[in-house]
Amino acid sequence: MDVDQESGYGPAPRRRGLRTGFTTGAFAAAATRGACLALRGERPAAVEVPLPAGFAATFQLHSLEADGCRARSSVIKDAGDDPDVTHRAEVIVEVELGAHAPAGIRGGWRVIGRGAVARRMGAGSVLELRAGSGVGVVTRPGLGLPVGGPAINPVPRRMIARSVREALGHPAPLVSVAVGVRDGEALARRTLNGRLGIEGGLSILGTTGVVRPYSTASWRASVLQGVDVAAASNCEEIVASTGGRSEAYARRILRGLPEVAFVEMGEFTGHVLKRARERGLHTVHLSGMVGKLSKIACGHFMTHVAGNQVDTAYLSDLAHRAGGSPEVVDAVRGANTARHAQELVIGAGLAAFFDLLCADVARSCARLVGDRPEVRVLLFDFDGRRLGGSPPL
Repeated sequence: MDVDQESGYGPAPRRRGLRTGFTTGAFAAAATRGACLALRGERPAAVEVPLPAGFAATFQLHSLEADGCRARSSVIKDAGDDPDVTHRAEVIVEVELGAHAPAGIRGGWRVIGRGAVARRMGAGSVLELRAGSGVGVVTRPGLGLPVGGPAINPVPRRMIARSVREALGHPAPLVSVAVGVRDGEALARRTLNGRLGIEGGLSILGTTGVVRPYSTASWRASVLQGVDVAAASNCEEIVASTGGRSEAYARRILRGLPEVAFVEMGEFTGHVLKRARERGLHTVHLSGMVGKLSKIACGHFMTHVAGNQVDTAYLSDLAHRAGGSPEVVDAVRGANTARHAQELVIGAGLAAFFDLLCADVARSCARLVGDRPEVRVLLFDFDGRRLGGSPPL
């Protein structure tokens, strides 16, 4: 088995029959609906929410209270069997009705204060949407959300607005909705939010309302957002690393680049290179270790350890090109892992092996995206020593 040496683990099991869950956006819409119904004097134990996926789902309310023109509702997120950091988090929504709407609010969301946006919801009514405790505020461009507004993505915003319209019927001149997540700021430290410029908490996400277990869609979207934020921050070059350790090692060399220029791409090499080309970036530094870089050299741009296996025939050919003896070349061909091959090559003193590998990586990337962005390669061992590069060391 080709073990992921950056994480220390092999591939996660691809289990069948896993339970689907729902997004934070879907739960925020459910809590909004519950609070709005409470303002009408109802006390439902559960609410039904239409999802963008094309069906309605029922959500149990965890808490519900109302006092005059204010109501508060919460739900417990269920991400199904997906390893989501927000699984079992409490999503809390507070809704308040006001007699006076802010002036000048037209169609489309407008930032009206830190963590707050508003838009006209219909004749004589304005919907205000705010980041409550545990939900972040957008501080950098490139996320498709206005800077200064709440980190609540477009589809959840539409779902929340629909819940308000359908549950309240004829709303007051101002409906203020605050979405929060209990302990959200602490949970956000386990995400990429800080790097993307989302401060103070989590993002309220979702495009279909449904979470599919072990889906890579949300991970890929976060990685591509990293490229977008770097481009919007006027970075002409980024560092795309295959894992946390290779990123840390690259930081020691590329000290002059800002924090936003570092993107942990994981297995999404091809997606990152294509997005960098779309955004007009000049240079992408690929930082990685021998296993995943050898896969990229062979033209495999999805490098998960459960997918394309390391090609030891390719590595043995590299050893031959680097001047290795027939015995070393045969030993590399029979290596158990890329790391084993690396140890054999180092033991044989074939320093040229690693620059040759990096040159092959750069050529493979150029075949995918052309001459822009320029791809430079950094190859490290597992202790952070730089073994090779393209251009060469």
